[in-house]
Amino acid sequence: MSRIFVIGSINTDLCIRASYFPKQGETLTGSGFFTARGGKGANQAVAAARLGGEVVMGGCVGDDTFGREALEALTADGVDVSTIRVVPGVPTGTAVIVLTDGDNRILLDPGANARLTEEDVDRTLADAKPGDILLAPLENPIPVIGYALQKGRERGMFVMLNPAPANRDILPYVSFCDLILPNETETELLGGETALRALGTDVLVTLGGKGYSINGTVFPCPKITPVDTTAAGDTFCGGLSAGLSHGETLENAARFGSRAASLACTRAGAQPSIPTKTEVENWK
Repeated sequence: MSRIFVIGSINTDLCIRASYFPKQGETLTGSGFFTARGGKGANQAVAAARLGGEVVMGGCVGDDTFGREALEALTADGVDVSTIRVVPGVPTGTAVIVLTDGDNRILLDPGANARLTEEDVDRTLADAKPGDILLAPLENPIPVIGYALQKGRERGMFVMLNPAPANRDILPYVSFCDLILPNETETELLGGETALRALGTDVLVTLGGKGYSINGTVFPCPKITPVDTTAAGDTFCGGLSAGLSHGETLENAARFGSRAASLACTRAGAQPSIPTKTEVENWK
């Protein structure tokens, strides 16, 4: 089995439900406030671990309560956190999330995530072997993530980029990727699927309730009534990575990731919604 190395963000999510999204200047009474572990990098690391992968996480947290709790939670899920750096005097990344009718709006302070360096990348990938998997989203400095993609390619890893949130500054580094995983909006912002494939990478586009496409071929996903879509994309990425780490084909690994993401959408929260491999296999 290949190992999965995730380099990305680590956040604490502060979530509240509302009947609708507040308008400018409006104070709206919500309900059901809860906190959850989040950050695209941490979400994807947790998803990959719960769904059967052996995961090493690289990133940064602050020297605060949120940071300590995040490391404890990752460790409890079986993620290797030995290369995550604690940054003094800087808060752990924090997201404020408003949930309504299965949709969400997010306000993010990156905090320590903005302090990720090339040295952090080198430390995380120090033991990576050819055939291992690198997965990286874009909530850390773009040049550092680009550096990680390049180093992953140099080490002979299978390099996966989840370009979320979309940023065109990552385009010069896409040629180091074996697979890029945008959603429809991110695909458009990055120039379209044809342009991305011309950079030498396979393209898997997540299509929400319509499923996903692999190099232009569309595959359906399970039909559900969503409760919270916050971690759907991250769960898909983690499940896909876990499948690939066990030697599955891209098509089979994507099918597994899609089922895991659909199941996650029936639950609230980011990391709390991510299912285990057994739950996905037993889900009807």
